[in-house]
Amino acid sequence: MITLPVLSATDILLVLLSPAIGSFLALLCDRLPRGEDVIHTRSHCCSCQTPLRVLDMVPLLSYLALRGRCRHCNAAIPTLLPMIEAAAVFIALAVVMLAQSDPQALLGAAYLWCLLALGVIDARYFRLPDALTAALFLIGAGLAAVDPSRTLATALVAALAASGAFLALRFGYQMLRGREGLGLGDVKLMAGLGAALGLESLPLMVLIAALFALLWAVLAAWRSGVSLQGKTALPFGSFLCLAGGLVWVFSF
Repeated sequence: MITLPVLSATDILLVLLSPAIGSFLALLCDRLPRGEDVIHTRSHCCSCQTPLRVLDMVPLLSYLALRGRCRHCNAAIPTLLPMIEAAAVFIALAVVMLAQSDPQALLGAAYLWCLLALGVIDARYFRLPDALTAALFLIGAGLAAVDPSRTLATALVAALAASGAFLALRFGYQMLRGREGLGLGDVKLMAGLGAALGLESLPLMVLIAALFALLWAVLAAWRSGVSLQGKTALPFGSFLCLAGGLVWVFSF
């Protein structure tokens, strides 16, 4: 017999808010890399610049009701918007099933949502905004603080070790190859991942990210019909975000 988990008020609130959180994450993914204001500027159609009404911004439902088109100019609404909203809902559902306390649920959802935004931005723009990597570090430290098996001190050690190792890799690659191989954004990202996951989980996380990146590169080369080249740029931060999320989820 399958026993359904008992949901707390916090769990229910997370699930109910997750579509709106997803909509805000989509906004961050669009505006942060371009340096645009994410708080005061009204949401608008990217094609005709017409401000959106409340009924045009209901997460997931508005996209379906409008059939993926702007009400005013009939331009296609980017499919990334409902995909991020749906991913945010899925994350909330996964967290409430896994988390062992309300604080862990709140911080776990924030951790995965932050990774979602970082991963999408890096995949699109090859950038990892400082505001989000800093937020990830604070969330990771919070996850360590509410975990009975970890402490804030060990989280800080893991963060320093992770970012320090990637900083050394960055300098080493640059000295050997004469060009940049890792961005500083990846170094800052590793601080948050280290704080959230702990020192013991970092090697597995990096290995998974490297395997995903290699698989992506092979598939991209196969689709384009060209051989793999060492100069091909990859959004490695996106693969780190994916691996960091998977390792956290499967740690339960």
